[in-house]
Amino acid sequence: MQLNEVDSANNLVQLFLHRADVLGDKPFLGTKRDGEWQTIRWREAAERVCLLAENLRAMGLATGDRVLLVSENRPEWCIADLGIMAAGCITVPAYTTNTQRDHVHILSDSGARAVIVSNEKLSQPLIPAIMRTGLAEHIVPIDTVRSYQSGQLTCHGWSTLTTGDAKAARAAVEGRIAHIQREDTACLIYTSGTGGAPRGVIQHHGAILCNVSGAARILMEDFGLNEDERFLSFLPLSHAYEHTGGQFLPIGVGAQIFYAEGLDKLASNIEETRPTIMVVVPRLFEVLRTRIMRQVEKQGGAPQRLMEMAIALGERRADGRYRLGDKTLNLLLERLLRPKIRAKFGGRIKAMVSGGAPLNPDVGVFFQAMGLTMLQGYGQTEAGPVIACNRPRAGIAMDTVGPPMDGVEIRIADDGEILCRGELVMQGYWQNAAETNRALQDGWLHTGDIGHLDERGRIKITDRKKDMIVNDKGDNVAPQKVEGMLTLQREIGQAMVHGDRHPYVVGLIVPDPEWAAEWAKAHDRKFEMAALQEDPEFRQAIRAAVDRVNKDLSVIEKVRQFTFADEPFSIENEQMTPSMKIRRHKIREVYGPRLEGLYRS
Repeated sequence: MQLNEVDSANNLVQLFLHRADVLGDKPFLGTKRDGEWQTIRWREAAERVCLLAENLRAMGLATGDRVLLVSENRPEWCIADLGIMAAGCITVPAYTTNTQRDHVHILSDSGARAVIVSNEKLSQPLIPAIMRTGLAEHIVPIDTVRSYQSGQLTCHGWSTLTTGDAKAARAAVEGRIAHIQREDTACLIYTSGTGGAPRGVIQHHGAILCNVSGAARILMEDFGLNEDERFLSFLPLSHAYEHTGGQFLPIGVGAQIFYAEGLDKLASNIEETRPTIMVVVPRLFEVLRTRIMRQVEKQGGAPQRLMEMAIALGERRADGRYRLGDKTLNLLLERLLRPKIRAKFGGRIKAMVSGGAPLNPDVGVFFQAMGLTMLQGYGQTEAGPVIACNRPRAGIAMDTVGPPMDGVEIRIADDGEILCRGELVMQGYWQNAAETNRALQDGWLHTGDIGHLDERGRIKITDRKKDMIVNDKGDNVAPQKVEGMLTLQREIGQAMVHGDRHPYVVGLIVPDPEWAAEWAKAHDRKFEMAALQEDPEFRQAIRAAVDRVNKDLSVIEKVRQFTFADEPFSIENEQMTPSMKIRRHKIREVYGPRLEGLYRS
C-alpha cells in the first residue's frame, strides 16, 4: 500500500477502483449468511459499483442529485455509497433508527430525488415520510419489499440495477469521475443531534481522503500493514466516524471489511472474524471492560489476582511510576493473562481505536494493561471526522487524544476553544448559511470543544463548550468527566449530571441491571428495578458508589444528590444518539423537574 496513491487520488471512487484493480480476486466485503461467513471480492464489488452508477443515471439522476441511503451495515451499503458517488451524485446516509419525523426532516432538507433502503422493516417509517415530502421519485429496495409504484414513486430492484454490461459501465464511470475533484461534495452527513435538529454536513472527497491519508500513515508507521488487514464494521455507517474510519480507511489501505451481526453477537463475531483493527465508541469499550472484569472475578483465585496486578501495573505505567520487579511482572502477565484476553478479540488485534466521544482514561489504561493497544481519536463530523489520534510514536497518554494528524492545523482560542484548519474541514452546513458562518470563521472550524495542547503537542480535551456546566459562582464543571467516572462503578450503568447556574452538581442514575440483579438476590429481594429504587438499602448501595467517585473529584464537581431514571437511556426513547452519546436536552425534557427538585429536597 502506497500512501501517495491516497494523497494523489482526485476522489473516493477513483481510489476504490484503483484498489480493486490491484487486489482483484482477493476478498473484500464479508458478511454472515445462513450461519457462514461469505465474502465479495474486490473485482466483483467494483463491477457492481459501476453498474449501479450507470443504472442510477439511466433512471434520470444527474450530477449533484442527492440519494438517501437507509440500511444496516452490510456489503450493499458500501456498494451503494460508492455507486451513488460514481454516478456523480451525493450520498445522504440516514440512521436505521430514524423515525418518520427524522426522515421527513432529512428528505426535506436534502431534497433527495431517490432512496435506497435495505428491507421492509426500514421502509415502514421511510415510505410515509417520502409521501409527506413529495420529493423522492425513485426507491431501490436491496431486499424484497412491498412494491411502491405510483405517480410519485417508482420502485427499482437492486439485482436489476447491479447487473448488465460491466465493461461498458466501467468505461462510463471512468469518464465521469475524471471530472470529480477533491473539492466536490461526496456526501451529506447529518449530525446525530445531541442538541436539536440534525444539520447536513457537506463533506467533500478531499476531506475524507485527507482523513484516510492521516489515519493510514499512523497505521503503517506505528503498526505495519500487510495483505491480510481486516476491519470489523459495527458502528452505524451513517455516522461519519464509521463512514470514514470503518469504510474508506480500509479501502485506502486495501483491507477487508467484515460486518458484525449486531451488539448481541459482537463478542462472537470478533472471535470468528479475527480483525486486526477495530473502530469503536467509548461506551462499547466500557461494556467490554465490565464484562471482562466480571468474568475474571467469577473465576476468582489466580486469574483475579493476575488481573488486579495487570491493572496496577498499567496505572503505574500511565503515571510514569515503576517498581523494582515490574519488568518481571510484565513478562509473567504476557505469559499467563494477556494471551487469554487477546483470544477474546480474535488474537490478531493491532489496535483498537476509540472515537465519537471522550474515553475515560481508566478504560484506556485497562485495555493497555490487558495487552491490547488502545488509541483514542478525536474529531467531529465537520472535520472528516478525525482531527487527532494517539499513536505510540508520540507516546500514548490516555488523558489526551494525541497530536493532530498530518495536514491538520490546531489553534487554541482565548476562551480555550479548539480551532481546526485543513482540507479535512467541511464546506459548510447544507442550506444553512447562518450556522455555517458560526462554525467557520476565517478558514478555522470552531469545534465547540474546550482543551489545550500539552508539552508534547498532544490535544487534551476538557469538555464540550456548550455542555459545560457553569455553577452559580461562575465555576466550570465538565459533565462528561464526572459521568465517565460514575459509569466506571459496577453499580452504575448510565449517568447524567446537572447543575448549570446552581450551587452544586446533582445526578441522574441508571443502575447497572446485572449488578442490580445480583444485589437483589443477595438481599432476598425481587428483581424489579422500580421497586428496588424505592428500597433504602439499594439506594444506599448506589450512594456508596457515588461517594467513591466524589473522593476523586474537586469540591465543585462532587455529586451532592441523585435521583433514578425510570428506564435506561436508549436510542429508542431518543435519549441516546445512534453513536451512543447521551442527548442531554431530551433527558432534561423528561427529568428536568425531578432534577430541579433535588435542589429543594
